[in-house]
Amino acid sequence: MRAGFSQGRLWALLAKETIQMRRDRVTFAMMLGVPLMLLVLFGFAINTDPKHLSAALVAPTQDRYSRAIVTALEMTGYYRFEYPHATRSEADALMARGAVAFIVTIPSDFGARVERGDAPRLLIEADATDPAVASGAISTLGTVAAEALLHEQGAEAQATRAARGRLQVIVHRRYNPEGITQYNIVPGLLGVILQMTMVMMTSIALTRELERGTMENLLAMPATPLEIMLGKVLPYFGVGAMQVLVILLAAKALFGVPFVGPLGLILVGVLLFVLAMVLLGYTISTFARTQMQAMQLTFFFFLPSILLSGFMFPFGGMPGWAQLLGEVFPLTHFLRLVRGVMLKGADAAAVTAPFVALGAFVLAYALVALLRFRRTLD
Repeated sequence: MRAGFSQGRLWALLAKETIQMRRDRVTFAMMLGVPLMLLVLFGFAINTDPKHLSAALVAPTQDRYSRAIVTALEMTGYYRFEYPHATRSEADALMARGAVAFIVTIPSDFGARVERGDAPRLLIEADATDPAVASGAISTLGTVAAEALLHEQGAEAQATRAARGRLQVIVHRRYNPEGITQYNIVPGLLGVILQMTMVMMTSIALTRELERGTMENLLAMPATPLEIMLGKVLPYFGVGAMQVLVILLAAKALFGVPFVGPLGLILVGVLLFVLAMVLLGYTISTFARTQMQAMQLTFFFFLPSILLSGFMFPFGGMPGWAQLLGEVFPLTHFLRLVRGVMLKGADAAAVTAPFVALGAFVLAYALVALLRFRRTLD
């Protein structure tokens, strides 16, 4: 019969669990690393009111009035004029590929209208594919620009100008005029869902063989590492194709998300992204010894990828170091591609950079997976 409660046995069990926890480094790292990662990302990287957003200036005659308005906009902290001498076509191309969030157009007769006392007009075009990006910058636009113009005219003319005609700021929210959040979220969900399912399922592809004891049979087969890798990832690639079909149909039928660009371009981008995700999952499986370890390693990838890719929070609002870190995740580039094609109608030239990045991820993950593949169980 078992004796009563023993403090000695309890301490022995506690010591045994402590040793086992210390040996399971992945679980221990997850317990300490995930809270620290969340604190750093939410405390320093996430910003729901993005500032210093890239902007292009289209101003054929840059007189003192236009310079005063540009300076005032920059002083708000929302605008960063990286392209101060852009033409109309150049500015449109920059916004189509996501290089700028705003286009500020000052007409050539702006200064003359100010001098005559007419109501000058200022056009601000905002990339509204992500409504949260443009809201803060637009809310302060009219007041700041008008005050800057009156200040430049001089104190003696302020009363007269204010009475005769004030600055008219025309705002165009391009690609999503109504600011519908689903237009931004649903295309992003395509990438998030594919990432979570493809990486998680393929990450346990090899570890399942190890746990079930069938890895010996797989290694005994006269198959090369490339053949084994393709045999493992291609079935999940087919599952990903079915997921894409379901999500795209739901996006159109349930949420009315526009498909402005060519569908073929979206499908090619999805093809590259799914291939990158299944290869990443296979790569993770070469580092893990159990299915639990594989799932834990994928969790370390999911958190920063979702938070730093621009899916949940504006990418332009993050600090520079966070944006550099976000560039190493395939989801960041896929979101630019799918939102650019679906919402902006971007052509192949406008999304060349995301295509090149996704192709590089495919090659890198495949190379690492092949190099990491073990021909023995040692």
